[in-house]
Amino acid sequence: MPKSLPVIDMSAPVCCVPVAAEPIDDTMALEVALRLKAIADPARVRLMSILLTARGTMSTGELAAVVELAESTVSHHLGQLRKAGFVESERRGMTVQHGARRDALAALCLVLDPNCC
Repeated sequence: MPKSLPVIDMSAPVCCVPVAAEPIDDTMALEVALRLKAIADPARVRLMSILLTARGTMSTGELAAVVELAESTVSHHLGQLRKAGFVESERRGMTVQHGARRDALAALCLVLDPNCC
């Protein structure tokens, strides 16, 4: 039976000492790795790109049309991005609107390389 990973609250942007500043502990390494894993998929990278360049939020249906994937597939990818803290979603009537969390992406960049941003 595979070993399950511990559950970490990733809803807030990652914050800690940059990985290049000093060796990080196991918990912080897991926190960073889980966020990188969440975005390490071409469809998710594309969804983030679309959301980061959009003027405002977009619905699941709108995103599905742009990436040419089923709404259920896009919903799954958005769920992973949301769990990692990169996307925030809000139900509006019958649709769910999604937007990128730039602060979470910027925080991850700073943790990986403090000189990057």
